[in-house]
Amino acid sequence: MVIKEAKFLMSNTRVDQCPVADKPEYAFIGRSNVGKSSLINMLTEQKGLAKTSSSPGKTQLINHFLINNEWYLVDLPGYGYAKVSKGSRDDWRKMINFYFQKRENLTCVFVLIDSRHDPMKTDLDFINLLGNIGVPFVIVFTKTDKQSGTKTDSTIAAYARKLRESWDELPRMFKTSAVDREGRADILNFIEEVNEQLKNQPEE
Repeated sequence: MVIKEAKFLMSNTRVDQCPVADKPEYAFIGRSNVGKSSLINMLTEQKGLAKTSSSPGKTQLINHFLINNEWYLVDLPGYGYAKVSKGSRDDWRKMINFYFQKRENLTCVFVLIDSRHDPMKTDLDFINLLGNIGVPFVIVFTKTDKQSGTKTDSTIAAYARKLRESWDELPRMFKTSAVDREGRADILNFIEEVNEQLKNQPEE
């Protein structure tokens, strides 16, 4: 896939105020400071499209971007940031759960995980949440440039072992680096393949 145009559309906290659900939608989410904004900017080749910050937990809204006038990329608020108040965490949980369950054109969720860390309960809990509510997802391991390939593969293998404890089939997994551009073609090709499958589905 070649991204010819990527533009910001809107930010909000309400699903009913999201853009018209007339295009496939791919949402990106992960623990705060997982490198989500950097990854989005790398995928779209627009350095300032998604706002990066040295302060974890900056994204507090549902941010929609229109790609090639064909599909939506959504930047969702990160989870697992300890300094956010309990009230804010509850609000986040309600907003995200409502988005996942009510956004009818949501095609796939990209769950971002820092490849430098062993399996974390917050990530595993979130993955299981998606499974429980039936939302399609893939896993994206970020920041692979910050360590050896062997360490990244070890982290992925550890997550696979943990997931096999409760999952019959493992989700697709990608290795990425916003610095080295690793995984860019794989993710965009995956999105393109899914979009083509959706186009070829017979109308109900």
